[in-house]
Amino acid sequence: MLMTKLVILFIIFFLSNLIGKMIAGKYRYRYEELKQMKSALNMFKTKVKFTYDTIPEIFEEISKNFNRNVGQVFQNAKVKMDYKSAEESWKESIEESENNMTDEDKQILVMMSKMLGKSDVDGQISQIDITLEFLEKQLENSFEEKNKNERLFRKLGTIMGLTLVTILV
Repeated sequence: MLMTKLVILFIIFFLSNLIGKMIAGKYRYRYEELKQMKSALNMFKTKVKFTYDTIPEIFEEISKNFNRNVGQVFQNAKVKMDYKSAEESWKESIEESENNMTDEDKQILVMMSKMLGKSDVDGQISQIDITLEFLEKQLENSFEEKNKNERLFRKLGTIMGLTLVTILV
């Protein structure tokens, strides 16, 4: 009976820690995804400026160079461009993406779709630059949130676990 109680208390403590780490991880993953998205958009800007590749070809290459969440956004947009405009494809791909970005982050990325494939090279580059400026602000905010909340939720998970174990003992 005592052994069963100890095992249950250990499981409660372990799960509380795990939940705290999972919540803390969302802040870290958001920051990492925003950094990668910024790099991907810089790559997109460079490709648009210096190559004659089409947007689907550029998106295909970008999707191969980045992790599953950011790369998947570009891959989905590329696939949708077979039967939709670049604007609609990018917008839908961002909205359907399963990542740790906030709605505000996604709205900034959707904003880029307005000129995608509709204007000349300079117009698209200026739209990418505007998106990158807004994304930089989001990146700074996510860094501050990560620093503030990551430790908080890890410690909170541990404290809640210890509290529950203490109450149940």
